[in-house]
Amino acid sequence: MLLTDLRLGERVVDIRIADGLIAEITPGSGAGLGGWVSPGLWDHHVHFTQWALTSRRVDLAGATSAREAADVIAGIRDRDLIVGANFRDAVWPDSPSAELLDAATGGTPAVLVSADLHAVWLNSAALQLFGHAGHPTGLLKEDDAFAIHARLDTVSDEIVDGWAGDAAAAAARRGVVGVVDLEMAWNRGAWERRIAAGHDALRVEFNIYTQDLDRAIAEGLRTGDRLHELLTVGRYKVLTDGSLNTRTAYTWEPYEDGSHGMLTVPPETLLPLMRKAFDAGILPDVHAIGDHANTLALDAFEALGVAGRIEHAQLLAERDYPRFAQLGVEVSVQPEHAMDDRDASERYWSGRTGRLYPFRSLLDSGATLLFGSDAPVSPLDPWIGMAAAITRERDGREPWHPEQRVTHVEALAASTRSTIAPGQPADLVITGIDPSTATGDELRHMPVLATLLGGRFTYQAN
Repeated sequence: MLLTDLRLGERVVDIRIADGLIAEITPGSGAGLGGWVSPGLWDHHVHFTQWALTSRRVDLAGATSAREAADVIAGIRDRDLIVGANFRDAVWPDSPSAELLDAATGGTPAVLVSADLHAVWLNSAALQLFGHAGHPTGLLKEDDAFAIHARLDTVSDEIVDGWAGDAAAAAARRGVVGVVDLEMAWNRGAWERRIAAGHDALRVEFNIYTQDLDRAIAEGLRTGDRLHELLTVGRYKVLTDGSLNTRTAYTWEPYEDGSHGMLTVPPETLLPLMRKAFDAGILPDVHAIGDHANTLALDAFEALGVAGRIEHAQLLAERDYPRFAQLGVEVSVQPEHAMDDRDASERYWSGRTGRLYPFRSLLDSGATLLFGSDAPVSPLDPWIGMAAAITRERDGREPWHPEQRVTHVEALAASTRSTIAPGQPADLVITGIDPSTATGDELRHMPVLATLLGGRFTYQAN
């Protein structure tokens, strides 16, 4: 295959592809009208099945209060179970309650899922259905919420796989060639089933959770093993604290109510789990959002002498900035969360927001950043994350802590896994404007002309 008349930086080039790789790059003869070519994009943190399911749920993202969220679902009576998604109660003037949902839904069970997935809000009928009758508020957090998620995911494999196929095609339309799937499930089975059924729009690296660690070890899985051209074994994921929206991220300084959040997996439990995974060839990947949780996670990596990855790293102690590079711990971050969390963090982490999403400080200290969306928490669209990291602004507001902005080049590097060079995978995205000079708004609405995975088109604009 030969791609012609593409812009690569200041050059106009032709790219020859053979056996899924870039075979040759030669000077082009045209004016670069074929568009700008970049490496195909990766989203390094996705809950893929949740992303597919959320697209079919009642969207509560626009609700500015608990009462408004209840009003959104008040008229729904045509289903046995009402499921809403994407509410953010951290800055609501009122609080979720089962009674408020009861008034809106009557006897129909209703479960509303928070945008960060760390909380679910149930009415009385749903509390009875899911074994929490009598709960004082109906707002369940962390492990209780995750258990509800698992019971909500009762759509047949055939249907959810179809929705996943739609989600993968949508990702390809945005230039995405690969995702790291952190769905809280046995993801090997789901993706082997999907690939066997013809899903071929994305490369997938799947993570493993504690409940499946023994199974993964028994099956001999090791980080980096390729089970299929499109399917690779990822890492061992363990959650050590909660989130900002639920006020369960584990922090050094207290929240308004005097609490410090939740440490869901303490060091005495975390260390042997990480060692068990590493000894079996599975690299650790630790969820840590609060600054205290991140310190403890880094301490664990240091104590074990193991490199790995931390997910989120939203709030950090300044003394911990250089430790990521020193310990070889990658930082998997979600830049759009900075825009989503701006108001909540000013309320709950006031005086600390200069240490929130400190991308510039981390890069300057030598850390490796990987960008993701945490979809469905934010959209599976790396251009949106790049825009947030480069500009630190959205919706016409002033940039938030602009001292932590990154460059276009750094943002693209954090959103890709290959380069444009002979011998590299022919995973490519072709755009209608230059990503290296695009404004934040242009990045968020980037015109994608084509996406190639291994030299095969997964999307072409008409």
